[in-house]
Amino acid sequence: MNKRSFFPTLRAGTLAGVAIASLMLSSIGALAQVTGSSQTTTDATGQQHESVTLSATPDNKKDKVVPSKDTKKELRKEKTMKPADKPDAKLPDKVLYDKAVDATKRGHFDVARLDLQTLLNTYPDSQYQMKAKLAIGDSWYKEGGTAALTQAEQEYKDFITFFPNAPEAAEAQMRVGDIYFRQMDKPDRDYAKATHAEEEYRLMLQQFPESTLVPQAKQRLREVQEVMATREANIAAFYQTHNNYPATIARFQTVVDTYPQYSHMDDVLVGLGDAYEAEARFVRTMKLPEAGKARLEKIYDDEAIAAYSKVVLEHSASPHVEDARDRLDAMNVKIPQPTPEQIAASVALENSRRQYRLQDRARLLVLHQPDVVMAARDGEPTLADPAPTIAPHVVNQIKTDFNDALSPNGPAAAKPATTTADAATPTADGAAPTAPAAPAAPLALSDVPAADAGAASGASSTTSISGAAPTPPASSGNRIGGVEILNSGASGTTVPDNGGLKAVGPTNSTPLPAAEKAAAAPDAVNDIKPGTQPAAQAGNANGKNKKPEFDKSDESDSKHKKKKGLNKLNPF
Repeated sequence: MNKRSFFPTLRAGTLAGVAIASLMLSSIGALAQVTGSSQTTTDATGQQHESVTLSATPDNKKDKVVPSKDTKKELRKEKTMKPADKPDAKLPDKVLYDKAVDATKRGHFDVARLDLQTLLNTYPDSQYQMKAKLAIGDSWYKEGGTAALTQAEQEYKDFITFFPNAPEAAEAQMRVGDIYFRQMDKPDRDYAKATHAEEEYRLMLQQFPESTLVPQAKQRLREVQEVMATREANIAAFYQTHNNYPATIARFQTVVDTYPQYSHMDDVLVGLGDAYEAEARFVRTMKLPEAGKARLEKIYDDEAIAAYSKVVLEHSASPHVEDARDRLDAMNVKIPQPTPEQIAASVALENSRRQYRLQDRARLLVLHQPDVVMAARDGEPTLADPAPTIAPHVVNQIKTDFNDALSPNGPAAAKPATTTADAATPTADGAAPTAPAAPAAPLALSDVPAADAGAASGASSTTSISGAAPTPPASSGNRIGGVEILNSGASGTTVPDNGGLKAVGPTNSTPLPAAEKAAAAPDAVNDIKPGTQPAAQAGNANGKNKKPEFDKSDESDSKHKKKKGLNKLNPF
């Protein structure tokens, strides 16, 4: 029988021996660093005992503790902290606040709001009052939902009212705008949330211009205005497909005036010019006088040229600038050249826009959110909307243009007035210049001919109108300008006292009789004798009232039923 070894193989035994040797060497090295001291003592029985004290030589390099960067950061943070902000502080209001913040992070919003409300009610003088008020709004905001966001808006508004000068007031106003920004829908849907978001961001920029959140608020405002401009442009394109050009012009002009940083402004201006060109083509098909038609065509062509030229000058780096150039070339108009400053501004605006990425397209495909990828990221957004252009204003302007162009007395057809210098210029034959004839003025009461005091009693005289040639009297009587002049002359005509006018009124002028006074009303007579009572109000002798009679043929109830069968023929 072979004896079994403790180690299964020779290699395992060799490794074990090496390990034991290394342990022994390490223990010997440790003992070499130990210094000892011996001391001999004598006990009560007279025996001597030696006590040895061992001490190791300290290694200063190995025993030194070097703090890490995080430890140093925490130490510096503790030095700068206020006593109430230190983690080891046991202030009750801070404990409630920290507990509420932790509950908000974990999604327990109801518990967080309960703790914060307890802090506000229990510690009115706490330094965490402002933070707790803002944290309540944050809890509603993070919870989400229509009702929660409405409550968050109210909390933020209350915070701005109570702490208007705090740095967090700008953050609260920014969150109010974010509430509506989160609820914005696509441009073809309800735009009420976008309108409210635009108002709140503008209010934030106007009330807190020194806040660090101003760049973020401006960017959000640009994105909101991108959505609003897209909506107006889409409506204008719809009207353009239905040949409703006044409504098209109104919508496109509103986009141009209100949202100058719109990503598709070149398309808007080209569409505006096309709408004016459509109006000009419509005028060419109408049967109008050539002079008026030419004036109308020039009005609409000038508007179209202005729109196309704005694309070439102010949006030279846009994708559709060549379309505007082609339209100007087709109209035989010289294409304007933009200045270097205009080119640089257009390039900077186009380069500030972010391009579409794969995640952007996936987000827009899955989520019901507006497309703000192409919104500008440079420039100042519009803080006040100009007066909008509406379709009735465009229609009235078109009517005015037609009246001015086609009216024979319009400003375009009126001849220039003759100046004083032209009137004083002598003619070619050397004769004196002839004064231009003044327009005939209508007759006034002062222009009625009157009798001359120095003339004969039988002669009639006329008074000429100043500034006009005297009108000779008519041959058939004394009638001038439709007014008959009555004078006492040789013919014996006598002017009556009433001036020849007929009296107004009836021919019978007999005065009417005087109005008679109305007769007095008879005195009221009481026919009922005192102390008597009418028969209808008199009661029975036994004190009981008689029941009213009931007709069974007309009415019925539970006690009095209608007659049935042959009983209907019985009159009793």
